Amino acid sequence: MNASNNSVTEEKTLRSGYDLPVYGLANGQLLYIHIPALICITTSFICVVVVIGLSFRRQSYKTFFRWTRSERFVVYLALCDGGFNISHFTDHIHIVIVRDHVYPKELCEFYGFNLAVFITAQNLMVNVVAINAFVLIYFNKQIPFGKKDYRLLLWTFGAPIVFSAIAGILGQLGPNGTFCYFDGVKGTMANLFFTTVPLVLIVVLNSILYILTWIRIHKETKRLHLGDSSQLLAANFTAARNMSLFVVAFFIQWWAMSMFGVWAYINPDSVPQLVFHLVTTFSNIGGILNLIVYIIIRRRLILRKKMKKKKAATEMSTLASSKSFSL
Repeated sequence: MNASNNSVTEEKTLRSGYDLPVYGLANGQLLYIHIPALICITTSFICVVVVIGLSFRRQSYKTFFRWTRSERFVVYLALCDGGFNISHFTDHIHIVIVRDHVYPKELCEFYGFNLAVFITAQNLMVNVVAINAFVLIYFNKQIPFGKKDYRLLLWTFGAPIVFSAIAGILGQLGPNGTFCYFDGVKGTMANLFFTTVPLVLIVVLNSILYILTWIRIHKETKRLHLGDSSQLLAANFTAARNMSLFVVAFFIQWWAMSMFGVWAYINPDSVPQLVFHLVTTFSNIGGILNLIVYIIIRRRLILRKKMKKKKAATEMSTLASSKSFSL
């Protein structure tokens, strides 16, 4: 979020984000921005801990990389949310306490680096999920993630670390008036091409893949018969439906940030206060959304197991009846 829409005297030359006023300090809106954000972040982090705890408790008899992809995605995204929550909580609470930008400069850059890594990692992770669900439904294949998901992790975490480090070396990280991310003066172009453009493209691409995936699922399930020959197809549909939930959660979390980024680029002085509140609310509830996804996936798994048991019991009853009849 770039807070350059604050009123800054034209006579003053802006050399870095530290020359920007702290957003909301002059008009008394500071706490109205940071307190809701801190509440959302804290709640989100609690949900992250719950999701990770429940995931490993339920799968204690399996090694992690023997879990289903949907179950592993839940943990990966929870880790992204957890890292994001910790980094974002520290800079928000810092600004609330001191009523000023985060000092020293290196600390603010550290906060910004962590945010850039975890936000980008989550964006890339969910994009891979959307592509994998699409490929699974249309081509009946899984994207190869490599042994222990090394390809997936190298892409979703390695790339953000490298690019965030480069941004830090080039002095692009710093305060933007609201929190520490890309510098509100020196890092505007980096913020545009590192956050706004990729986020908008990923939101649009994920939405398209989600719609196409669900159209195919809707058509195929109408003529899907759960016989021996269709078990694999049914399993693929279940996996794709579960993965699509992550795409929905991603859209709910980042739609406001996407809208803000485009709006601020076109006319930064016209961004209304409401948009700031939407961004600080929705972008900080990732852990809550991930917990909801986890619960839905667990309920579907339990329901599927019950249906299998019921089907098996029915088949056994039918077989017993036929044997009794033949005797």
